[in-house]
Amino acid sequence: MKVILNQDIKGVGKKFQTVEVSEGYARNFLLPKKLANMVDNKNSNEAKNKLESIKFKKNTELEKANEDKRKIEKKYIEFKHKVGENGKLFGSVTEKEISTEIKNEFDIIVDKKKIILKDNIKEIGSYIASVKLYEGVVAKLKINVVRM
Repeated sequence: MKVILNQDIKGVGKKFQTVEVSEGYARNFLLPKKLANMVDNKNSNEAKNKLESIKFKKNTELEKANEDKRKIEKKYIEFKHKVGENGKLFGSVTEKEISTEIKNEFDIIVDKKKIILKDNIKEIGSYIASVKLYEGVVAKLKINVVRM
């Protein structure tokens, strides 16, 4: 029996996908729990339209992420910090500060959890941070820390 899934089901298929399942599984489990609908013209057209809209949305988000990546990789951000004797900072540059500076400089909102630093920034110098913008899109952000 062919059904259209209303949500992802492990081992069966993804949301809005048309799959072939046994009649007993469909009638006793999927249909009563509203996990799937019977295949007919209305349901199949509805599922196809929803899949197309999801693909369109993902494509536009991916394009925006690639555009943001180009913006971020063109420039760099600079932090001015108080410095001790050996060029060591009082404190450090955190992911939260980097996220705030990205918002101010590039007008791009990035969660601090999506910023990855190899080492903590505790000295004057140049650093590179990875910024996850979207699934598979990672920008390399140049950070320059200078004396205040």
